[in-house]
Amino acid sequence: MSTYAKRERLLLADLLETAGPDAPTLCDGWRTRDLAAHVVVRERRLDAAGGALIKPLAPHLGKVMEEYAAKPYEELIQLIRTGPPRFSPFQLKQIDEAANTVEFYVHTEDVRRAQPDWTPRELDSVFQDALWSRLERTARLLGRGVPTGLVLRRPNGQTAVAHRGTPVVTVTGEPSELLLFAFGRQSAARVEVDGDKEAIEKLAETKQLGI
Repeated sequence: MSTYAKRERLLLADLLETAGPDAPTLCDGWRTRDLAAHVVVRERRLDAAGGALIKPLAPHLGKVMEEYAAKPYEELIQLIRTGPPRFSPFQLKQIDEAANTVEFYVHTEDVRRAQPDWTPRELDSVFQDALWSRLERTARLLGRGVPTGLVLRRPNGQTAVAHRGTPVVTVTGEPSELLLFAFGRQSAARVEVDGDKEAIEKLAETKQLGI
């Protein structure tokens, strides 16, 4: 049975192929070629991937990203489709699901929602629950730097506290939309935002959401 991570991987590869190498994405400063290179480097160059979180490694990551972005676009797409190399930890189903389900879902939407004619995907309730489970575990990490209190709420009333503080802003939406919001795609997420007007404005402008 196909996993969510594998499904989202193949969908992302198809979207990147259809869009071509120079289409916009929701990632600041990245075209589709850059996004494709990021996905490949993250799985195939563990020596460089840490640069996204560890500042001293950032120059090495930048250099490796440039090298991969210079490869033929079709090669990058194929590397995404075929997945990580044989001895990569991402080959293990449990690690793949834990690390890549959200990663590939968010990047799929980065490509889809940067297009002017995008429409929301219909996601089944089981997948929404899976996304919510991951969001609950990472909410405080994703919201650690925001300037207000932040609560994420599903339509069914389940909540996750992303940041403690006052005033509190409550963001309501399906888990898939809340994930995009929490990963810094506020303008593209279909959610309802309630709370103090000034706090809402600060939250809309912050660059501190996400990893």
